[in-house]
Amino acid sequence: MWTKLVRIILRYRYFNLAVILLFTVFMAYNALKVQLSYELVEMLPASDSTLINYKNFKKQFGEDGSVMFIGLQDSNTFKLDEFNDWYDLTYDIKKIDGVKDLVSISRIFCLLKNDSLKRFDFKPLIAKKPTSQKEVDSLKNIIYSLPFYNELLFNKATNVSMLMITLDKQKINSGYRFKLISEILSRAKKFENKYKVELHYSGLPYIRTETSKIVKNELILFTLLSLLIVAIILFIYFRSFKAVFVPLLIVSIGVIWVLGCVALFGYKITILTGIIPPLIIIIGTENCIFLMNKYHFEYKNHGNKIKSLSRIVQKVGFATLLTNATAATGFAAFIITRNQLLTEFGTIAAINIMVLYIISLFLVPIFFSFFPPPGKRHIKHLDSKFVNKIVDKIVYSVENKRKFIYIISGVVLIIGVIGITKLKVTGNIVDDISKKSKLYTDLIFFEKHFKGIMPLEICIDTKKKKGVLKLSTLRKIDELQDSLKKYPELSKPLSVVEVVKYAKQAFYYGDSSMYSLPNGNEMVFMVDYIPKYNNNKKTILNSFIDTNLQVTRITIQMANIGTRDIQRITSDLKPKIDSIFNPAKYKVDITGTSVVFLKGTDFLVNNLIESLIFAILAIALIISLLFTSARVVIISLLPNILPQIVTAGMMGYLGISIKPSTILIFSIALGISIDNTILYLSRYRQQLNHNKWNIHFCVIEALKETAFSMIYSSSVLFLGFSIFIFSSFGGTQSMGFLISFTLFVAMFCNLFLLPSLLLTFKKKGTPKSFEKPIIPILDEEENEISDNVIEK
Repeated sequence: MWTKLVRIILRYRYFNLAVILLFTVFMAYNALKVQLSYELVEMLPASDSTLINYKNFKKQFGEDGSVMFIGLQDSNTFKLDEFNDWYDLTYDIKKIDGVKDLVSISRIFCLLKNDSLKRFDFKPLIAKKPTSQKEVDSLKNIIYSLPFYNELLFNKATNVSMLMITLDKQKINSGYRFKLISEILSRAKKFENKYKVELHYSGLPYIRTETSKIVKNELILFTLLSLLIVAIILFIYFRSFKAVFVPLLIVSIGVIWVLGCVALFGYKITILTGIIPPLIIIIGTENCIFLMNKYHFEYKNHGNKIKSLSRIVQKVGFATLLTNATAATGFAAFIITRNQLLTEFGTIAAINIMVLYIISLFLVPIFFSFFPPPGKRHIKHLDSKFVNKIVDKIVYSVENKRKFIYIISGVVLIIGVIGITKLKVTGNIVDDISKKSKLYTDLIFFEKHFKGIMPLEICIDTKKKKGVLKLSTLRKIDELQDSLKKYPELSKPLSVVEVVKYAKQAFYYGDSSMYSLPNGNEMVFMVDYIPKYNNNKKTILNSFIDTNLQVTRITIQMANIGTRDIQRITSDLKPKIDSIFNPAKYKVDITGTSVVFLKGTDFLVNNLIESLIFAILAIALIISLLFTSARVVIISLLPNILPQIVTAGMMGYLGISIKPSTILIFSIALGISIDNTILYLSRYRQQLNHNKWNIHFCVIEALKETAFSMIYSSSVLFLGFSIFIFSSFGGTQSMGFLISFTLFVAMFCNLFLLPSLLLTFKKKGTPKSFEKPIIPILDEEENEISDNVIEK
């Protein structure tokens, strides 16, 4: 089979080049259509009750994560000029297309008692800009006498005020978001520059926009950086510009195919799909190193270029097929998570790894068939004294120091297991933001002065029409709010109760001491003043009550705490809620972005563990196709599972939590690290066929032959994944660091532990069934390919 494939590749090389070129042009055309993702990806399946409750809440009350915050801390805020410029900034931002509404100390609404009409009027406090400092001072006194807004719009104790901007959902979930946020920031910057103050920006729309920019920039940066690293490493190894040009061309084609595939599948560039191009470059380079190393090794042995090129396909074609299949399996395992983000990531990565394998298998022999044979300096790396000394020491250790290797492996295993016991499962909504960035420091600013900006909602269904405005219901809501205030992670609750308290204050002509729930008599007099719910007209009640006055909400902002703390708070609240609201009479749901994120994280972590198990089983199945021996499959998995345990243990010692952005590294690293195992075992089996089942000799010879490629490819992978350490996203940084570390440990395991195990078990580890695989590695008869194979 592989001999026939060699003839197809080399005899029809111009046709093959034309086909690959045409498909690449087609994919490049589609790549031009690829778009960035702007929406918050749902981590839960559509059937999940938590997600259903959240969607029902949004349908009733609207989006809970569409507010952008601008914070100002300045003792001169209520100076005439600065106050008026803040007023101008507020109304200037309100004119921007995509801004639905906003509120600030200069655009603050208040309830005013209208005795003549017996109603409360909900009007802006400031009808026009003040003209004197005395007028500003008067406004300050009025604003600070409104408890409704304290710790919500301003913090009197710290001289902080906030501009809250509600954005159009359709605008912020499209490419227009960049222009929208940019226009808001450009107006705010003018204020900053004029008064030499620092404004602070946050809110989910702003955070998502800034992270989208980073994704776009890092896609370009890491793609170029990985190309540069690969080029340098290839030139150091092979001392040939041709050996640099061909792999770079191949992986560049791979990048084009990735972007084209994203567009064809109707996907968008996300924080995960954005790192696939650099991954493809790294993995594709590993393929090219295997193939070129074999080409140089064969040419050094017999000096026949065409025969050497044919042996690339004949001898390592199937082995590299398996290495790519296992790598693709590691990524494809994410498809079973039922998470949109990971499914897209796994699908695109798995498909393109296999496509890149085919492209590499065709283009490496074709391009080198046009080039002159390699010179002495090009194959000098095979005789590297430094690497040869390393290989000799490895061989010596495997032959003579196996007990020491097992002791070291055992100690490392124990240390890793102990570290695993220290692991914690947690995550934050904006966990990927670098703690050194302004994005993060601004987030901390709002947590310090307003307890945070992450949405948390409590939805209360009274199960009766007009049940919300019953005084008994209001008192229950107020009691629950008192419980919520005891949590330092939660902001001041906002609900219909606060509106009613505000109404009582207005009823007593703005007396702030009267900001409390009315008693029964007061409620009788006030009820006629309270504005009626109007679905077609904006009133203060619309945001808190449904049309039947049956369902209401309590809105809270939460600090950017981890899922463990969110779980603690929600679990602690549930019995308190049930004690206040009888579950038989009321239906109370804790919902909002924070709760959905909590449930989504737990769901994702559990599914990622399942995907890792699936990856291990699938990879074991792939290996069994090559080696029909359960013992060999187990032996091959051990050197690759040990690095996973060591990495998990290191995470425990370093305090790196298990979360969606870190647990996915295990499947990826397993799929890639096992490449060296398959490369070694495939060569080992070939040696057995040609050396009359001399196991000791075959183990050592296979090690000598593949050690170069293992070291070279592992160093490319190690350095390639290391570039992600420089990412602005914590999850991507962790992925780069942890995968690099795992692959580094796996290299040592494959060089030392794997051959040691084969030698120790010998006949038991390599039974006769090993001699006849289900699928052949290479043609049983190694047909000689003559130079005229490329001639018709």
